Amino acid sequence: MATLSKAGFAVSIVLSVLIYGVIFPAPANAQSISAPAGNRADHTSAVSEIRSVLRMQQDAWNHGDIDRFMNGYAHLRHTVFVSEDTVRRGWETVRDRYREKYSDRAKMGVLTFSDLEIVLLSPDSAVALGRWKLQRAKDRPHGRFTLIFRRLPEGWRIVHDHTSAAAQPQ
Repeated sequence: MATLSKAGFAVSIVLSVLIYGVIFPAPANAQSISAPAGNRADHTSAVSEIRSVLRMQQDAWNHGDIDRFMNGYAHLRHTVFVSEDTVRRGWETVRDRYREKYSDRAKMGVLTFSDLEIVLLSPDSAVALGRWKLQRAKDRPHGRFTLIFRRLPEGWRIVHDHTSAAAQPQ
């Protein structure tokens, strides 16, 4: 039996997302989309569990707890975070980036996730698309994210996060 390298696994996930998105595009007001096959109860449970992870992250952030926020990510060396034209690999690297960039409560602000769409790709993988917004004393940064989740023994966790920020008004 052939095994996939980390790069091969990442390519297969991205291709799955692209193919699935073309065949089953999300409606403009979608909250979640069913996978083409599988038990509806399992789908509902998976979507609910993924939403729970994101609610936990939002709550942890808003309590200034980056370590608890990081519980939403897979604690793996191949966890990926992409932002600001930089690719970071590894749970510790991602955590260090958050700790450095958001070193105090003023920099963290209040986080809100919205417009969440979840696509279940298989019983053990899903993609979440959404918006993020920070409310801080001096600014309101915001943007979009695409997260790839995997169902691991500890539950659904983010293995790949691609986050972008919208241009700030001048």
